[in-house]
Amino acid sequence: MKHSAGLIMYRRRAAGLEVLLVHPGGPNWAKKDAGVWSIPKGEFEEGEDALDAAKREFREELGVAPAGDFIPLTTVQQSEYKTVHAWAFEGDCDTSSIVSNTYTLEWPPRSGKQKEYPEVDRAAWFTIGAARSKILRGQVPLLDELQKRFGGVN
Repeated sequence: MKHSAGLIMYRRRAAGLEVLLVHPGGPNWAKKDAGVWSIPKGEFEEGEDALDAAKREFREELGVAPAGDFIPLTTVQQSEYKTVHAWAFEGDCDTSSIVSNTYTLEWPPRSGKQKEYPEVDRAAWFTIGAARSKILRGQVPLLDELQKRFGGVN
């Protein structure tokens, strides 16, 4: 079982609570939208502090240093292979200016050509209702908990 740690940045708007989600970069995800967005997160090693890992992953994927009060959320099982530990914090950022770390992938497959791709190719703010259709199915309980704690209906 792999363990990931992540942060959900949220903000309050007249229309209700909004959350920041990220879209995975690279050619495998370029034409996919519904059900592939995620909270900024990444794997961490045994013995590593999960909240520190979540803050590191947020910085690496967005180029933004997270700050504020980090509120622990209930750990969720994203899939049969991955558990996600998450924290929520209130904040704001300009999604048009994110800067993500990169990874190398052989593309096209079996071509022998290595290319660099951003780990995250875009970020966006969504109402909780809109986020439900965008986010990975295993992370929906995080949205539910966030809405119960901080938001009304949206």
